Amino acid sequence: MKRFLTASVSAVAALGLWAGAAAAADKLTVVSWGGAYSMSQVKAYHEPYEAKKGIKILSENYNGGLAEIKAQVEAGKVTWDVVDLELSDAVRGCDEGLLEELDLSQLPPAPDGTPAKEDFIAGTLHDCGVATILWSTIYAYDAGRMTGGKPRTIADFFDTKKFPGKRGMRKTPKVNLEFALMADGVPPGKVYEVLSTPKGVDRAFAKLDTIKGNVVWWETGSQPPQLLADGEVALTTAYNGRIFDAAATEGKSFEIVWDGQVWDIDLWAIPKGSPNKDAAVEFIKFSTDTRRLADQARFISYGPARRSSVALIGKHFEAGIPMGPHMPTAPGNFKNALQNNFEFWADYQDELNERFNAWLAN
Repeated sequence: MKRFLTASVSAVAALGLWAGAAAAADKLTVVSWGGAYSMSQVKAYHEPYEAKKGIKILSENYNGGLAEIKAQVEAGKVTWDVVDLELSDAVRGCDEGLLEELDLSQLPPAPDGTPAKEDFIAGTLHDCGVATILWSTIYAYDAGRMTGGKPRTIADFFDTKKFPGKRGMRKTPKVNLEFALMADGVPPGKVYEVLSTPKGVDRAFAKLDTIKGNVVWWETGSQPPQLLADGEVALTTAYNGRIFDAAATEGKSFEIVWDGQVWDIDLWAIPKGSPNKDAAVEFIKFSTDTRRLADQARFISYGPARRSSVALIGKHFEAGIPMGPHMPTAPGNFKNALQNNFEFWADYQDELNERFNAWLAN
């Protein structure tokens, strides 16, 4: 079911992707997650591409998932050209025929000539998607508001006696169930083995039950930093780049707890039937070269998907902070980390969404 580097030559030829110059287009609609993350893409990808190609990039935001893509594809009215997807959604969307397949051999090589498929970190290239970043869901707190001891472990997030106050959590089962099991003592390497059983799912929801009455649910990446800034929550899960950005550029006294971080990748994908498919392909090739991925890491603390980009990561464009130590994969941050299992979520997303929504309603 799962697709990796398997696109056949005949399939690619039939689709006509990556071949020749981009078709005439005066604009592209590129969809992402908003906030500091979209800003990093605009600065590193969109603006240089506009200057080079003379094509206007229209940047739109969404809350993730495949629902909007599926609606557009099934209606035959696709208005999005390139979409930033989480890995499990990219795999599932490819399997369901909602995304275009790509000829990955045509991606630009590293500056030293290393082919792209060797330069990209293992597992970041897929039949319908090309990764740009490695990012993490972590939890954070406002050190300026936190009195006494500071939280240090994933278990501390669930300890409302030791660390009183509301918790912010994304309104989805993904990551919350993993956090719950790790906080309940399950080692990262065993999380998906446990979560693959009915007993394990029950155990995760039982742990979530312990803080359910204290949770403020968020849906967009911009909300957690605001929840902390407003004092609405004491601790909140968040995307690591959003918390870094608030601390680095807005002077917030936010601190990240890396223990138990769940890391993932985001990929560019093209909805099936994009009206500007060829131009979308050219944009993906441009924005995933070595220089462009390194440039994005100057604007937000997400690791580039290419190995050749790492050495080019510099300081934050505004704050002058060296960005290397703030990447999810920095040695000090990566000691007790869990990689999101895209196969698990591609298979169980619907089932666990239903269970989660029923749990919320009770």
